[in-house]
Amino acid sequence: MKGLLYLSASELASLDISNDDVIASIEHLIRGRSQSQAWNAPKAVITPPDGRYMTAMLSAADDPPYMAVKSLVLNPRNSERGLSDINSLVTLMNSDTGLPLAVMDGNWITGVRTAGLSAIAAKRLARADSSVAAFIGCGVQANSHLRAFAALFPLREIRAFGRGIKNRDEFCRTAEQLGCTGVACNNARDAVTGADLIVSSVTLSRELKPFIDANWLVPGAFASVTDLGISSIDDTMPAFDRIVIDDTEQEEQMADSLVDPALVAGDLTALVNGDLPGRCSADEKTAFIFRGLALGNLALAGLAYHYATARERSDDKHL
Repeated sequence: MKGLLYLSASELASLDISNDDVIASIEHLIRGRSQSQAWNAPKAVITPPDGRYMTAMLSAADDPPYMAVKSLVLNPRNSERGLSDINSLVTLMNSDTGLPLAVMDGNWITGVRTAGLSAIAAKRLARADSSVAAFIGCGVQANSHLRAFAALFPLREIRAFGRGIKNRDEFCRTAEQLGCTGVACNNARDAVTGADLIVSSVTLSRELKPFIDANWLVPGAFASVTDLGISSIDDTMPAFDRIVIDDTEQEEQMADSLVDPALVAGDLTALVNGDLPGRCSADEKTAFIFRGLALGNLALAGLAYHYATARERSDDKHL
């Protein structure tokens, strides 16, 4: 490689990284963390009084020898400027030498990483025969979760509810391209009731009032709550039989809890390592609520770098 590699969102998407590779890479680093071969720092967060949300996430490993930092800014006013509400960047370095390796579009990394974390939890906590999925929010996260879950479960019906009708209808069309029936819903309750899988990915906003009632979920349902729980009504969360979070250590250092700590059964590391059992019964109602695990960023950035450099070496051979 000559110089510092930059990978845009379109270049990252063109690498066609498989869902299986995403899951395997994240699980490898989670297990490595338990063996002191990978490290994950708690999220650093800045929340200015004007509604912006800024965060930085750091992780590193010896196998593979990488260190990744993701920097992110969410600004609700960006839509008025014709920009995405969220913009982020990932830098990748060699964790042994400290030499820089690559800079990557963080929005793509975030979307695929988050869906990968959900998939790791879902394959242990959701019913294997789950066929109806409800999506509350129809943006980037919904699309990445749709593809990840379609690779894991025999999905036949996709229900969608979101603030933007255009995004909702486009999302339904994407579902149909994957061989599912896309159902546009006018409210969250219609989408959630009777669904096997629920994904909430509502954009962070201080004006948002929680509106998803956990009592709507049927026995046996699994919910992936990617939006810090801002769309969930706190008083209804005891309706879940078990709630798993991404990182107990990180959660203990956060100013505001994702959910009442008394309701938390454990975290993703315990689930992957077998210290926390997966689904215990067909009618168990479960949820995965998470802030985002920095090791996921490292896993995706490392995969992308591996795929990109391998492709360049292949191209050089054909010159």
